[in-house]
Amino acid sequence: MNAYESMKLYFTRAADRLGLEDSIRKLLLTSKREVQVQVAIERDSGELATFVGYRVQHDNSRGPMKGGFRYHPEVDLEEVRALAALMTWKTAVVNIPYGGAKGGLAIDPKTFSSRELEAVTRKFIDGIHDIFGPDIDIPAPDMGTNDKVMAWIMNQYGKYHGFSPACVTGKPVEMHGLPGREEATGRGVAIITLKVLSRLNRKPQQSRVAIQGFGNVGTFAAKFLSEAECKITAISDVSGAYYRAGGIDISAALRHTAEHRGSLEGFTGGEKISNAQLFELDCDVLIPAALGGVITKENAPKIKAAIVVEAANAPTNVDADDLLYERGVFVVPDILANAGGVTASYFEWAQNRQHYSWGLNRCRQELDHILGEAFQNVWDVGKEHKTNMRTAAYMVGIGRVRRAATLAGTM
Repeated sequence: MNAYESMKLYFTRAADRLGLEDSIRKLLLTSKREVQVQVAIERDSGELATFVGYRVQHDNSRGPMKGGFRYHPEVDLEEVRALAALMTWKTAVVNIPYGGAKGGLAIDPKTFSSRELEAVTRKFIDGIHDIFGPDIDIPAPDMGTNDKVMAWIMNQYGKYHGFSPACVTGKPVEMHGLPGREEATGRGVAIITLKVLSRLNRKPQQSRVAIQGFGNVGTFAAKFLSEAECKITAISDVSGAYYRAGGIDISAALRHTAEHRGSLEGFTGGEKISNAQLFELDCDVLIPAALGGVITKENAPKIKAAIVVEAANAPTNVDADDLLYERGVFVVPDILANAGGVTASYFEWAQNRQHYSWGLNRCRQELDHILGEAFQNVWDVGKEHKTNMRTAAYMVGIGRVRRAATLAGTM
């Protein structure tokens, strides 16, 4: 089952609970606009190379659309379509005034020089600058992109529309970015994890956490959970997983990655195990914080964690999700667990519109408040309807989008 089919299945389960008519379901699932553009650049070798770029704008019932730009060789229209819809539900779950969008280029950024990456980004914006902007659709970083790419986007957009820092979020702080934006997704994962532990009467000091993925999200989640006195017993990246029953020194792991170009390769603060073994560890919380589709029907029965917090997008396959639910594993869905990033993007956008910066402490306080309220709303809906957190989150998101569309007279 691909990403779009999975999203549609989860949507249908929530829509059944809400009693939505077929006509409304079709309206809410159909993208408002899907754009595909040709992007051609001259490579450093002198070769003319042509790539395909996408932007899908799913829904704007609750405000301008919001979603990242992804640079990955497997980017295609169907994946982008699914991720755009997920952004619609995600922004509604945390109740920020956005709809959903997503975009990307089918390229492997690791094979591009900095000059080539800048060139392909600017050419991409040349093709779509007239369909996004502060009041229409606001891009942000995603897999394969970063704050530098966002700075190029802001600059290229400005060549057509003038100075407009609110046209994109996730920019460097020096380019009207937000202090704390880099940490926001991982911090949000930690906030939600601590909320779950509290509701399930588990103390952080007695909770063992395994984190699959030690990139931006995984590192900040590990940092904040460690500071909250959780015991981080395992971390991993492409080099493998590292396990220590007594808890890994996260500060040491962060120093190691800083000294080794972001890699855990050679880390001596834990026993090296395989990434597959990490999922089977005896722990209290498992946090998949890397790629999608890593929890499958094959490894789901071997997961010993009582709680799974989805820091990555769609890390759990549908069959695996059903197996975990049947086994009583408490799963926090991605559209709630990793919503800290888009929430911080909202803060950046609002500050750019106001031309006034809040500062790091206020941003952190607002993030804690918004995610806390979102968790409470989803928890309450789950209890009221006797369903799991994923269906409850979709019910909250879909319900808010439907009400906004009804009030606006679009349905």
